[in-house]
Amino acid sequence: MIERAVKAGVPHGVVLADCDYGNKTVFRDTLTQLGLSYAVEIQSTTKARRLGARDEPGERMAVSNIGRRLKKKFRNVTWREGTNAALRSRFERVRVLVDREDNIERKPEWLLVEWPDGEPSPTKFVLSTLPKNASCKQIVRTFKERWRVERSYQDLKGELGFDHYEGRSFVGWHHHVTVVLVCYAFLVAEVVRSFPPSASGKAGNDSLDNAA
Repeated sequence: MIERAVKAGVPHGVVLADCDYGNKTVFRDTLTQLGLSYAVEIQSTTKARRLGARDEPGERMAVSNIGRRLKKKFRNVTWREGTNAALRSRFERVRVLVDREDNIERKPEWLLVEWPDGEPSPTKFVLSTLPKNASCKQIVRTFKERWRVERSYQDLKGELGFDHYEGRSFVGWHHHVTVVLVCYAFLVAEVVRSFPPSASGKAGNDSLDNAA
């Protein structure tokens, strides 16, 4: 699907994914080959080499161990306003090299580690090919935009019956998904038309959230 979108000339953005996709090396490599940046969650057991001040790779270890060694460097980052309060946690990012025994030369990327207050160890790990000068806050806010995907699924299921199909044929399922997505696109277009984004983007986002 992503390859088809690129071929069709869809404007490039940052690909976001959970660890079901992000943990697959082939998936990440393909995104890089397509010229797409990404911020994808990975499992704590994924191995990488932390890069030093001169980009020299260190010992190969699980990203969970890399995260623990950053214990004193975590800082609080707020990524957006939630329903009742601002959403924040503790994060740190570090340059790493993910190497495999496949003779493929890969470029350094960011490892973003989340370690919430009160937790005995880091809880979330993200690999990102955002620019080297990207701040920790930029990486956090980019990855946390995945909530919009989850919210869309909730709306598709709760408001438009996305999960109500009970047939068994591919054609029937494809027809159902197509109709639901067209309806959803119409509703989003109506929301944007009624609540156009402001110059800063804030008003538009708030209106879309409230109307969804």
